[in-house]
Amino acid sequence: MSNAVGYAAQDPSTPLAPYSFTRRDVGPNDIKIDILYCGVCHSDLHTARNEWNNTLYPSVPGHEIVGRVTAVGEGVSRFKVGDMAGVGCLVDSCRTCSSCGEGLEQYCENGFTGTYNGPAFGGGENTLGGYSDNIVVDQHFVLRISHDEASLAAVAPLLCAGITTYSPLRQWKVGPGQKVGVVGLGGLGHMAVKIANAMGAHVVLFTTSPDKKEDALRLGASEVVVSKNRDEMAAHLNSFDFILNTVAAPHNLDAFVALLKRDATMTLVGAPASPHPSPSVFGLIFKRRRIAGSLIGGIAETQEMLDFCAKHNIVSDIEMIDIQTINEAYERMLKSDVKYRFVIDMASLKSA
Repeated sequence: MSNAVGYAAQDPSTPLAPYSFTRRDVGPNDIKIDILYCGVCHSDLHTARNEWNNTLYPSVPGHEIVGRVTAVGEGVSRFKVGDMAGVGCLVDSCRTCSSCGEGLEQYCENGFTGTYNGPAFGGGENTLGGYSDNIVVDQHFVLRISHDEASLAAVAPLLCAGITTYSPLRQWKVGPGQKVGVVGLGGLGHMAVKIANAMGAHVVLFTTSPDKKEDALRLGASEVVVSKNRDEMAAHLNSFDFILNTVAAPHNLDAFVALLKRDATMTLVGAPASPHPSPSVFGLIFKRRRIAGSLIGGIAETQEMLDFCAKHNIVSDIEMIDIQTINEAYERMLKSDVKYRFVIDMASLKSA
């Protein structure tokens, strides 16, 4: 065992605070990473505060991890000491079911193991995430980072926000000549705009905030629609090939379903703490439209996403914070007071 320090929630109602714990020894197929940067995801807040009613305490959140390899097991061939590496939302799966066999570990039929908060479907040992100074992970679940080292902090959110948006855009074959909507301009939405634009799509950003128009255009949107404006929404009826809905708060889906072409899909990636209102059946059946969902991506697809983003010079727009301000960052995140992802500089742990 080796020592680690980080920040943990001990229960749903107390702030995150310094916490010392141990990591397992580096096994034959393991990689130890000194964490340099960790993104702050809304899932971290949901988990720390037990808003999904499944939190194992103490909880050390963090699954957007970038760092430097400091030790490798004797069976490791893909990484060496000194390499830059990333860890995303999962650190294990059964590796025997059909989903794992297809490289879709996020849909493991026996339950993948999250980077924090243990196995996805309960049971087993709690896992402690990236709000810490180091982590030990099986090499299968470690990603290569090929971005320039100067942008490493802004790469960290790609490990969740990037793959959460890239995977459905790829699955529904977004590309040149398509009209693609992105609902919401937050941590997920701003990545969706960048990636869909790089894929060649005509991107329309939907927002409730008129003051986000300039930013959305800067990020790669071709048009911006204020979703509260009925006339602006009506101008786009029956015209979208695909809509990616990133909003993590309950809202009426019917207004966006009506914008889809026949046979088109709106995919949900936001995970609200309470359900959306039920959509109208008629909006779906009269044009054979679909509402779908998508969850992060498998390891191979996550690596593909990182390579795609490196090729197209895509990183997240971030605000760097010290770990000591994580509780304040959570409150700001609830107010959407960040453009567009907080990233923790783990060097700040030394003074925690």
